[in-house]
Amino acid sequence: MNHALTNRQIWLWRLAIYFIFALPGFTISSWVSRTPAIRDALEATTSQMGWIILGMSIGAIVGLTSASHLIAHKGGRFVMITGLFINAVGLLVVGIASTVLANSIMLFAGLAVFGFGHGICDVAMNVEGTAVEKAAKKSLLTGFHAAFSLGTLLGSLGGTGAVKIGMSVPIHLTLAVAIVLLTTLFVYRLVPAGTAKESAHSKVPSMSTRERLAIWKERRTLLIGIIVLGMAFTEGSANDWLPLLMVDGYNVTPAMGSFAFVVFVTAMTLCRIVGGKLLDRFGRVVILRASAISAITGLLLVIFGHNHVIAIVGIVFWGFGAACGFPVGLSAAGDDPRGVAARVGAVSTVGYIAFLVGPPLLGLIGESVGLLRALIVVLITVAVAGLLSQAAKPLGAQTRKANDPKTNFESFS
Repeated sequence: MNHALTNRQIWLWRLAIYFIFALPGFTISSWVSRTPAIRDALEATTSQMGWIILGMSIGAIVGLTSASHLIAHKGGRFVMITGLFINAVGLLVVGIASTVLANSIMLFAGLAVFGFGHGICDVAMNVEGTAVEKAAKKSLLTGFHAAFSLGTLLGSLGGTGAVKIGMSVPIHLTLAVAIVLLTTLFVYRLVPAGTAKESAHSKVPSMSTRERLAIWKERRTLLIGIIVLGMAFTEGSANDWLPLLMVDGYNVTPAMGSFAFVVFVTAMTLCRIVGGKLLDRFGRVVILRASAISAITGLLLVIFGHNHVIAIVGIVFWGFGAACGFPVGLSAAGDDPRGVAARVGAVSTVGYIAFLVGPPLLGLIGESVGLLRALIVVLITVAVAGLLSQAAKPLGAQTRKANDPKTNFESFS
């Protein structure tokens, strides 16, 4: 039964979503921080690692494309928690397959499971995030993505520490899984059930399957998807390749490669923390253009710096530029509450084509020209995203069929 949420319930809901956003970031960076050790255990080339990482991309895209349907039938909370559990199981398999068994096929399968869980959780938590924004009547999604970045930072710091003390990959990733499951059990009841669930009692009109598919033809949704695609590629290329890029491109130690990733995540997290206030003051279009300029500056310094210190400075600008594009795009996709899960799912899917398929492609290109020169592809995509930023301008009130979000949820249960 639908009922209005109190201010305290909205605050607790918001707090829970911060924690939930942090968990996928934590698991991804835990995996990324051990990629040098995993590559060495498998004796894999850069190209082979690219193909292995493709398993995560395939799983994630399947999750992303199925998430909106699952959310419409089960609600955001159910899909979000299920995704976190599947994500954790996949990470456990990755830990065993990568070094204990040194089996690349099993690692590919584990990453596919890991990616699927991440994919459905990603759409669900962003749907929850846009719903909390509307309930609280303020820009929050960049802050939620700051929590994702903070989780990524904590995971990368944990990975750096694990490398320093010589902790094995399976033990490290098993500890990460335990943290994820315990945190999920602690916070999930703070999230109201039924977000974006379509039913006869919902205040938001339901959409037919045909209407959900028609969303892919909407010009604004597609343009926002391209913006998110460019920004996600900018972030994803760092998430998957930055430690190896620094090791291979600048001949630094694996520990320094992990440190470079920490710098990137720290810059991105700090920018996302203040992103909500900047967004309320300057608007989406200005923030997206500034993000593109910062990312381009950083990538140029990394590609052509010829010195790891200059590259680290570039990584700071890269992190600033990658910070807000993805959450701002998803917030724009959620402007109309009718079909919010379908639009957020569509934009997420388009973005993750770059976020997940892009990095393996970068590995294949890097095999021929080197990872540093391969980043020129990333630079081009983020420039295109900046040029299209006008598409993220908020919808006018007259074009919405908005309802009070405080009445769109079933119950805390």
